Amino acid sequence: MGKAPLYVRPLTDAERAALEAALRSPDAFVLRRAQILLASARGEPVGAIAVTVGSSGQAVRQVIHAFHRQGLAVLQPRPRVPHTLYYCFDTPAAARLREILHQSPRSYGKQTSVWTLELAAAVAYEQGLTAWRVSDETVRATVARMGVRWQRAKQWITSPDPEYARKKARRDRLIRLIRLAERTEDLLLGYLDEVWWSRLARPTLFAWQDPAQPLRLVEQTVAATDPDPKALACYGLLARSWQPDGRHTEALWLRFVDGRPVSAVTIDFLSWCAAQAAALGKRAVLLVWDNASWHESQKVRTWLRQHNRPGKQAGHGVRLIACFLPVKSPWLNPIEPKWLSGKKRVVEPARLLSAAELEERVCATYDCPHYPHYPHYPHLVQPAPTKRTTAISKKAA
Repeated sequence: MGKAPLYVRPLTDAERAALEAALRSPDAFVLRRAQILLASARGEPVGAIAVTVGSSGQAVRQVIHAFHRQGLAVLQPRPRVPHTLYYCFDTPAAARLREILHQSPRSYGKQTSVWTLELAAAVAYEQGLTAWRVSDETVRATVARMGVRWQRAKQWITSPDPEYARKKARRDRLIRLIRLAERTEDLLLGYLDEVWWSRLARPTLFAWQDPAQPLRLVEQTVAATDPDPKALACYGLLARSWQPDGRHTEALWLRFVDGRPVSAVTIDFLSWCAAQAAALGKRAVLLVWDNASWHESQKVRTWLRQHNRPGKQAGHGVRLIACFLPVKSPWLNPIEPKWLSGKKRVVEPARLLSAAELEERVCATYDCPHYPHYPHYPHLVQPAPTKRTTAISKKAA
């Protein structure tokens, strides 16, 4: 003998009124349960109700049994949070995870220096902190439970370098001034650097060519009677300025040097750049350069202070605001790629260029005038000490 069909118990007037009012509820959960109970009260079987509401027969039975136990409270959805929470990371494991995240991933054999949630989950499993590979959200929730937010490393990581605060302040100042130059019309952003233009060195080139007649760069030599130097030193300033509408213009200012860069030549070039900026109507030049000895020498620093003093006191003249790039990071200077591109464009495959031809090609490449050379300052260049000089100095001491 089969089971008796299941129907809802007789409804009171208050219960029927509440269920009929629930048919107008915007909540699909409440609407569906009211439809089930009213249909069962009309005598419809469980199977027919399940087809009408698009549910299973077992779900319909559970609603009817719940109504018998709870009454109209069955219309209220229960919270889905379990009564007991189980953490994949217990308290010691969570503390260990926090210690791991304050170290470099390379310490655990990973080929990156930046933590991600997926990488943290993998390392936690490898270190035995979890019994299985947890999800990214589990790692995020675990660190959030300890009061730590998953955010960019620069916001909360510290460095053991005692000079970290000073270096970071210098970097932040550089970024702040560059953004200021991008918003100010009368400021000029200048990236300064020096480069050697060699008559002999050959850059690495790639070109389409006929396999039968490959293009080759012939290695050149300088004759003993050649009066031109093997390489030419050159100062360059990549000058960028912004218009009120957000467009920016760019130009490369070049000056060749007889000899090599020294502090005195650097001062001459800076003075010339200030005059060029004044002709453009600029009131200041944000000077970004590296830590070369002729950039940070005492002589150059003293000259910069003296040059900027009238601009600060009287408000006239072009100030030069020097900002140093981080040590050993030439790629941060956007003038470096221009040097590389220019050396590929001025190369002559089959013959040796004279110094004058090389200068003309460089100026034509960057579309800049050819100015006279800066003079050589031999008395400012300290010769390298020889073994004999060193021995005599020690003997005299």
